[in-house]
Amino acid sequence: MKTYVKGLSALAISLGLLAAPVIAQDKGTVGIAMPTKSSARWISDGESMVKQFEAAGYAVDLQYAEDDIPNQLAQIENMITKEVDALVIAAIDGTTLSNALANAAALDIPVIAYDRLIRDSGDVNYYATFDNFKVGVQQASSLVGGLEQRFPDVSPWNVELFGGSPDDNNAYFFYNGAMSVLQPLIDSGKINVSSGQMGMDTVGTLRWDGAVAQARMDNLLSAHYTDAQVHGVLSPYDGLSIGILSSLKGVGYGSGGTEMPIVSGQDAEVPSVKSILAGEQYSTVFKDTRELARVTVGMVEALLQGGEPEINDTETYDNGVLVVPSYLLEPVSVDASNWEEILIGSGYYTADQIK
Repeated sequence: MKTYVKGLSALAISLGLLAAPVIAQDKGTVGIAMPTKSSARWISDGESMVKQFEAAGYAVDLQYAEDDIPNQLAQIENMITKEVDALVIAAIDGTTLSNALANAAALDIPVIAYDRLIRDSGDVNYYATFDNFKVGVQQASSLVGGLEQRFPDVSPWNVELFGGSPDDNNAYFFYNGAMSVLQPLIDSGKINVSSGQMGMDTVGTLRWDGAVAQARMDNLLSAHYTDAQVHGVLSPYDGLSIGILSSLKGVGYGSGGTEMPIVSGQDAEVPSVKSILAGEQYSTVFKDTRELARVTVGMVEALLQGGEPEINDTETYDNGVLVVPSYLLEPVSVDASNWEEILIGSGYYTADQIK
């Protein structure tokens, strides 16, 4: 690894010219590449990492690419040109960074993949994320529990499936985790996917775009539900859930005696928490970005100080070139019964934010 007291600072120290202590940021600079500010969770991720990295003594270069792949690539390349001491990357498209990361490796800049696996590169050192398969399991389990509660006498339940962005490796883990719960019920006839649309190649939602999800739900309703009722929708992310709910409400669900379908989600974003309290969205999955930032800071700190980062998984995340050593955090399913304990009690939100 590099020497982290550089240039004039090192010379000044050697000559005794600095009366004041070396500032904490002399430990180095961490470049952080985030995908977009259009999602509240990425803003929270960025803020958490800046706060914790600065507290640990690092300068931070935080960049958002607004879901523009060339923009993110240019941001990362600029960070490499500046010779940041480490890179933390939440990739927009995890397959587009191989050349840039080869350049980082040539300069001995370690790379942490943050919550989204970077694929097709041997220059990814570690991966910090949540147990993404379990996220999908929790979404589907909550969906089924809601169906049992709201539509106990209905068989089969009519359910439609939505997936995340096909260029995000996590989307496949979410979907596969959910289908590990739902597929047996589909096979037994307890759940009916009226549209027949299944599989990530069909139900994926590029860039996790809520407007795209809303348009697809509009099409599903007009094509398959003019004379039938939707009972549930598997949604892997709150931003999609809000779009799906807008579509459902647009044709009368949640009013006039027509029950709102059970709709899942992820990230516990404020609009979706409010939607849960309003009896619209049924549940979400909470991923504490403060804890993910803590793990990431710990990984960078260990790497830059010559230590070994803490990991708890060495088997799951094969990026096509290597199995990336990972730390997986625990997601938490949240609904109307436990939102206050989990989200307010943990200090993640204040009560005023949810009002």
